[in-house]
Amino acid sequence: MNQDIFAKISEIVEKNTVKNGVFKGEICVISLIDENGFPTMSTVTPAKCEGANWITFGTFLSHNRAKRAMANNKAAVCFDANAYCVNLVGEMEVITAPNVKEEMWYDGLSGFFTGPDDPEYCVLKFTTKRYKYFNAADETEVEGVI
Repeated sequence: MNQDIFAKISEIVEKNTVKNGVFKGEICVISLIDENGFPTMSTVTPAKCEGANWITFGTFLSHNRAKRAMANNKAAVCFDANAYCVNLVGEMEVITAPNVKEEMWYDGLSGFFTGPDDPEYCVLKFTTKRYKYFNAADETEVEGVI
């Protein structure tokens, strides 16, 4: 693993995650495998993270994202901007534990759920296994394994 590149990727992920209940990041897309074995993508708001090691997202327990992650935990996350593209590959888990839901809650979710105790609210936690980073300024691409 290239520590400098992974630090840069972690900085990008942190910058594109909710801070103090507000999201001001670039586009984030997650990819999960559907019931027919094909990848599906959707834009999401990253709720919290530990650099690029793990990222959480709030979603509905009964919707496709959670169902797909439960059926097949292989996933990818992409952060894309004019200056860079970060692709992370890893595993997604669905968490319904009340303490985790409370910890990962932010005010932006209140438009969708009644609160962290809403039975439809769950947390998707993505854990990175490998990465690819593209720097648009010098057109370099670096891949690595965590």
